[in-house]
Amino acid sequence: MSELLADDPEWADVVPIRQYENVNPIAPIFYSEEYKDATDYFRGVLKTGEMSPRVLQLTERIIRMNPAHYTAWQHRYKTVIALKIPLEEELELMNDIATTFLKTYQVWHHRRLLLTALNSIDAAARELEFLKTVLRADAKNYHTWSFRQWILAHFNDEERLWAGERAYIEDLLEQDVRNNSAWHHRFFVVFSSGIRLGDEDRDQMLRRELSFVKEKIALAPNNPSAWNYLRGALEHTNTPFSTLTTFVELYTTSQPPSRGRDEDVVDLDNPPPSAGAQLPAVAALEFLADIYEKEGGDASAKAVEIWKSLANEKDVIRKKYWEYRIRDALSKA
Repeated sequence: MSELLADDPEWADVVPIRQYENVNPIAPIFYSEEYKDATDYFRGVLKTGEMSPRVLQLTERIIRMNPAHYTAWQHRYKTVIALKIPLEEELELMNDIATTFLKTYQVWHHRRLLLTALNSIDAAARELEFLKTVLRADAKNYHTWSFRQWILAHFNDEERLWAGERAYIEDLLEQDVRNNSAWHHRFFVVFSSGIRLGDEDRDQMLRRELSFVKEKIALAPNNPSAWNYLRGALEHTNTPFSTLTTFVELYTTSQPPSRGRDEDVVDLDNPPPSAGAQLPAVAALEFLADIYEKEGGDASAKAVEIWKSLANEKDVIRKKYWEYRIRDALSKA
């Protein structure tokens, strides 16, 4: 039995409109018969402006074949609103599509429209929980993280939405310390979205964040995500890089520093690299060179030497960049 709408009596009253193509198109797209049939009838209902239950079924049919069909998404949303479909039900119905096509922007835009129309903290909290399941499938999906940040910022409820966010990120980083998306989200939560409840003491907050990121760097010294977070924290709080010279130097040597006789004594402010760490860490060398460059004077020569070692040995893939840094420093000398 045919599944084409052209053979369905329910759609006999709709005049399908074929997609316009030249007689000899330069780059014809070989759509499936099912897709051409569905979109022909979709153009037909768009022309008449129909918004009905069968149109909802049609848009879902098209979306499952092409989740990036933004016109189908737009008309679906208009139809949902016109028919007064319970928005929670629409969100639930779209869960499968979201998890199947999670890299498609239109999927998340539709959910954003639904949540905006609902204007409910309860719905926003449920959505955050749903996103956890999505991120378990792909913990670094940009569209999902962007949508999560929008929910937090738009509804901005400290107790129901923000309260557990930092702990959630820490769980993700325990699973994968190199999850750059989680590091970015932590920066958003801690620094970029206002002052969270309990973080009013900004000096204490900074000490906590520095301690956290240092521990993660010690675990994986060549993880650029953690070093970028460290830089961001210092820059955002106008804290000089030089305040961390002692810590950074631990990661610029070829061998982990000796801890002396008492192996149980650990400097909590300057945790050393983990056993077996690959040293020196490129990010640490870059960080130390930036400290020397900022210091100026005789220290500039030390920065140039580090950049030379990066260009010729430690980070050859960015050789041109390090050579630029050297030329720029020498031109200012």
